[in-house]
Amino acid sequence: MKYTKYMLLLSCLLLGACSKFLDQAPQGVISGDDLNSPANLEKMVTAAYASLGNDHYTAPYSSMWPYGNIRSGDAYKGGDGAGDISDFHFYETFSLNRIDNGSSDLLWFRLYVCIGRVNDALGRLNKANENDFPEKTVRQAEMKFLRGHYYFLLKILFKYVPYIDENAPKASYDTISNRTYSNVELWTKIADDFTFAASHLPDIQPQIGRANKFAAKAYLAKTLLYEAYKQDENNNVTAIDATLLQQVNSLCDEVINSGKYQLAIDYANNFLSKSENGSESVFAIQYSKDDGTPKGRLDYGHALDYPMNQDYGCCGFHSPSSNLVNAFQTSANGLPLFETFNNANIATEADFHTHTFDPRLDHTVAIPGHPYKYDPAFIYQRAWARAPEVYGSYLSLKEAVLPNDATFQKVPPFMSSSKNWEIIRYADVLLFKAEALIELGRAAEALPLINQVRERAAASTSLLKQANGTFSSSYKMNTYQPGVNCTWTTDFARQALRWERRLEFAMEGSRFFDLVRWGIAGDYLNAYFAVEKTRRAHLNDASFKKGRDEYLPIPLNQINYSKGLYKQNTGW
Repeated sequence: MKYTKYMLLLSCLLLGACSKFLDQAPQGVISGDDLNSPANLEKMVTAAYASLGNDHYTAPYSSMWPYGNIRSGDAYKGGDGAGDISDFHFYETFSLNRIDNGSSDLLWFRLYVCIGRVNDALGRLNKANENDFPEKTVRQAEMKFLRGHYYFLLKILFKYVPYIDENAPKASYDTISNRTYSNVELWTKIADDFTFAASHLPDIQPQIGRANKFAAKAYLAKTLLYEAYKQDENNNVTAIDATLLQQVNSLCDEVINSGKYQLAIDYANNFLSKSENGSESVFAIQYSKDDGTPKGRLDYGHALDYPMNQDYGCCGFHSPSSNLVNAFQTSANGLPLFETFNNANIATEADFHTHTFDPRLDHTVAIPGHPYKYDPAFIYQRAWARAPEVYGSYLSLKEAVLPNDATFQKVPPFMSSSKNWEIIRYADVLLFKAEALIELGRAAEALPLINQVRERAAASTSLLKQANGTFSSSYKMNTYQPGVNCTWTTDFARQALRWERRLEFAMEGSRFFDLVRWGIAGDYLNAYFAVEKTRRAHLNDASFKKGRDEYLPIPLNQINYSKGLYKQNTGW
């Protein structure tokens, strides 16, 4: 039967006897021109937004946890030992990572697929008649916001990447090098997209999930803050650009003074489905379920991060490190133990009551004997960890939901949810501004911003209780009070800011990139490994090579596809 069909088709092609048959447009296929109608332009924009959450646990660019958390010392890979997604183990140890790491290649590919969707939409929008499509400029701004986001991720991951926009003919792609633009020029291209978005987006969008003006200003501030730390070709920070820091400060002021955002009353509200899109959410990925698709648009990037118990079943990845848990300890005056936090390891359930802690600990870390995700009837057990003898018994909490949560859905053998994932929240904006002020020599102005974040954290204890009403840990947290409990010098303020960023955004995917931005990744991580190797044997081979490991290597596959046009990163 197949032979007969193929012979008929061949006869048609050779003799032209089936010209009318062949000239018919295939059913279910839309032409490129058809996509340029106003209705279909909107669909192309929606498709570009959809890429925000189209990642997979093998290359989770939504949360960035394998790249921002396990490479920072805040988390171990987790799972069933080093061989379980071994590419992530290579990230964690650095010394074992290679230019042919398949997960890096997949990450690169998927982010360029995202950019391809944006560029396709932008190319069509640019040709649209504004009379026929009044939303043209706003949609262009939204697409540039998304492109800025995707290139920002590529930039902090790989440093040097080929920059392709909607004006580049596809035939020219193989002529665009990852060194066409310098390090600074790449930052400028990203900033230009956010600048356009900030200038053309409305203050408020009619649909939740679309980027607005203030989301663009916040992301522009983030971009300029990264750019301000000038790096040489060996990834050393050589200077901090005060002019860019001034711009960061001004942009943050615009977001703050808009009156549209404030810190959530309880820190927990940032990580609960019932309170998503709240006052602290500046821009978030919007997931969904029961939306007419077979499985919904679920957060597959975190699909491996649930406990190994009967309510979930898999897979025990993304385990907070001992170092991170120890960092939540506080002193007798309720401040961080900057120098001594890691001298003694918090190891037993009793330790959480004989020491005092920042309350954000129990919002961030699943701890044996403590309620899982605020449910006092659902107590996390050591047995729920997959390989406690390798990675310890802690798991990450912020991305998780309870099995009875409305957003929860099993996708056997994995599970996920349709709960939002925050890209930028208002606490980011406050701490972006505080960081800029400190590096501008205006530490006194940064103090109330840092204290505002700490005050909210200190007050966020109402959900952190056992069934008998007692607190899960012993909490003691205070604000910085110069002349009373601290001396607020520039150096102390910088240390306080960096500590605050670590605890406020712990397990949210940003820590490693902060360390690289500040120029301290090498020294910090090698000091971390020196102690952590005595606790975790899987880190025996770990070592950070300064001047190389600040960035992932350009994937070998991509260099090969480019026929050598792409140049490898320093040290690789």
